[in-house]
Amino acid sequence: MRSHLLCKRILSNLSRIGAMGVLFWLLAYSAAFAQQDTIRVEERKSKKEKPDYSSLPKNPRKATMLSAILPGAGQVYNGKAWKVPILYAGFMADIYFIGYNNRRYQVFREALFAFDDGEPNLFPSLNRDALVRNVDYWRRNRDLTILLLGVIYALNIIDANVDAHLSGFDISDELSLAIEPSMQQFAAQNQALGLSVKLKFK
Repeated sequence: MRSHLLCKRILSNLSRIGAMGVLFWLLAYSAAFAQQDTIRVEERKSKKEKPDYSSLPKNPRKATMLSAILPGAGQVYNGKAWKVPILYAGFMADIYFIGYNNRRYQVFREALFAFDDGEPNLFPSLNRDALVRNVDYWRRNRDLTILLLGVIYALNIIDANVDAHLSGFDISDELSLAIEPSMQQFAAQNQALGLSVKLKFK
């Protein structure tokens, strides 16, 4: 009987220890799950919330791509929309001169062909050498204005890229380089005039 009581006591102690162990294990397990759920919720929040990039500098790659696709779009992205009319005025002027130079080239070319065939042409006072010189002149001008169109397009892209790179550059009044006149007194009656260069930081 005594051994039976001893066994009961041991079993009850073991069951208390076991219950406490199971309880401890459940608490630890639920705390771990709660922590993982919190991490998952925080990850979801961080994915949903987009940071505010308005105060950061502009993305040069995006500005370059926009200007390459549509000239002037990179300037608008950089906040310099005032450059767009200047850009398109350059394009339109260049396209006009391409057309003008091409028309003049075609006129002198036709006159040269007519002269070679012995037919009357628009420039009866010009000999063959003068007609050849004019054909070469207007063709060269047309080709240069076509090249200029490519240069304007490239400058559009370069301007958007450089402007985006410099968008984060601090140009406030607190950063300045000033050249000012200065007057210094060395002794009781000796004075010196000069210039001083002052560099101010924030």
